[in-house]
Amino acid sequence: MSGKNLSDYWKANIRIVLILLAVWFLVSYGAGILWADSLNSIRLGGFKLGFWFAQQGSIYVFVILIFVYVYLMNKLDEEYDVNEK
Repeated sequence: MSGKNLSDYWKANIRIVLILLAVWFLVSYGAGILWADSLNSIRLGGFKLGFWFAQQGSIYVFVILIFVYVYLMNKLDEEYDVNEK
């Protein structure tokens, strides 16, 4: 891979990581702490939504983020022809 392609690849890689970290932060800190009081007015399965996000929902989102990262990185690897063959 040439220097320009390598630089573009890593910029795209870092952009993906930063976006997914922002989602992680919003779900864990935002939904679990900052907006918990307003989310608690909604119930999910008998539990207040703010409590649910703090205890269960954030874990589900984290696992989904792992699969999203794998999917996006595989697409990026194919685009720059660095995928595993």
